[in-house]
Amino acid sequence: MEIAVLAYDGVFDSGLAAVLDVIEGANAMRDQLQQPPPAWRLSTVGFRRTVRTGAGHTVSTAPAARAAATADLLLVPALAERRPEALIAHVSGPESAAVRELVAAARDRGTPVASACTGTFLLAESGILDGRRATTSWWLAPTFRLRYPAVTVDETRMVTTSDGVTTAGAAFGHVDLALAVVRMSSPALADLVARYLVVDERPSQSAYTIPSALAQADPLVAAFEQWARQHLAGPVSVGTAARALGVSERTLQRTVRRTLGTSPVRFVQDLRVEQASHLLRTTDLSLEAIARRVGYEHANTLRILLRERTGSTAGALRAR
Repeated sequence: MEIAVLAYDGVFDSGLAAVLDVIEGANAMRDQLQQPPPAWRLSTVGFRRTVRTGAGHTVSTAPAARAAATADLLLVPALAERRPEALIAHVSGPESAAVRELVAAARDRGTPVASACTGTFLLAESGILDGRRATTSWWLAPTFRLRYPAVTVDETRMVTTSDGVTTAGAAFGHVDLALAVVRMSSPALADLVARYLVVDERPSQSAYTIPSALAQADPLVAAFEQWARQHLAGPVSVGTAARALGVSERTLQRTVRRTLGTSPVRFVQDLRVEQASHLLRTTDLSLEAIARRVGYEHANTLRILLRERTGSTAGALRAR
């Protein structure tokens, strides 16, 4: 497989390095398998002979259009930009026009495309994610969802593949993305590389999500989050919450869904899981006592939710 890794001005240094290191590591470890997959041929491509990364380093590149035309995969690392407004301005502006055109042309030829973190905004801005499922950095998901309503975004996933386009989560999701590329050819080699690099399997971003950070994307959702936190120990009614916030229940439901991609009830569950996880790590309270503090009569209900949302058991969370 020929992989063209795009380096462009402002590229996230760790993202670019991670995909190169992981895939080159896979090449180096292939011979440890009895039936090794073919080697990957990597080329770092760009629109000039040298580009400047987000941290100010210079990277030498091969011509992007020529390499991408023959590549079996175009991989676009993230942009080094955390601020949502600045990110949207950059990916939609003239600075990123060449990237958008390259990505769109690759998909027109049927070439698979992959990206992670803020790079998924470049893919979405080029139009290739319309009608597809994708993931991105969990904390940018509300911005992504509002900007690209034609994309079904699931920020809980670490890696998602949809019709030839693979996307991964937050910054160090580039490691997961590169391992996913290796896994497409050889699951055994991907596991071997992960063991050498000491990378745990992370199928979900849910354990890392901070609900309050997501809520700040919309004033009504932020107000609902504050109201819900004050009522976690008791039954939470969406209708009661809406009246307390001075809006209709339908408006509250629609705004939470549009901003977070989930229902108010599920968002409250996320808040309860977050608080329960905190109490498990910082107190000696029994699971039964913690369950009552976050609004559940039976500890088993909380136990199931913890495993579903965090991927860990109550015991494992307490051990941390």
